[in-house]
Amino acid sequence: MEVRINKYLADAGVASRRQADKLVESGQVTINGVKAKNADRVQPQDVVCVKGKRIYMQDEKHVVAFYKPEGVTCTKKDKYAKVTIDDVFRYPLRLNYAGRLDKDSTGLLIMTNDGELIDRMMRARNHHEKEYVVKVNQKITPEFITKMSEGVYLEELDVTTRPCKVTKEGEYTFRIILTQGLNRQIRRMCESLGCRVEILKRVRVMNIVLGDLKPGMHRKIEGDELKELYRLAETNL
Repeated sequence: MEVRINKYLADAGVASRRQADKLVESGQVTINGVKAKNADRVQPQDVVCVKGKRIYMQDEKHVVAFYKPEGVTCTKKDKYAKVTIDDVFRYPLRLNYAGRLDKDSTGLLIMTNDGELIDRMMRARNHHEKEYVVKVNQKITPEFITKMSEGVYLEELDVTTRPCKVTKEGEYTFRIILTQGLNRQIRRMCESLGCRVEILKRVRVMNIVLGDLKPGMHRKIEGDELKELYRLAETNL
């Protein structure tokens, strides 16, 4: 069965469909030796290469929970990054992350070879929950909790964040559940309210929790937990 080139790359675990479109547009993808176009479709017998390396479709879907350590950049290759995700995450298959964490943040990354799952999880309109535990450099006040919960105007992005659930965990620590993923959102929200994030850890994505994983460790998501993730993402396992 023929499929569009971006779906082929997503199903092969190379990238999400959006990222696959960019790879094609940049001329890094070929079909039978010819540079691909975004409208191209791939037949079962076609030879697809990305940056000169042949890519194969993967039938089995792998989804993994990974504890990203501090100081790791969420990118495959970056000449300015000292440590990238490829340096610390080891798995027999090529997997991509669904929802990045900035270099200084830690915690849960969902890694998978299912590009459709990544796309569904990343769509802001789906309001999928992501939960974080955050430590700041000032004491948490009731006013801070209220303002964070109601939504914060971010001048740099010219947007007001969605209302969210925020609870105090300690003198300097709070827990926040977001349903959107703006660039460095929590850090920007805190800065807008006059404080600085010192520790930021993601502890849950949808129904997947970090649990007792240690930094640099991972576990494969299977069984009912995996089925529930796909149900929430509204896509097929």
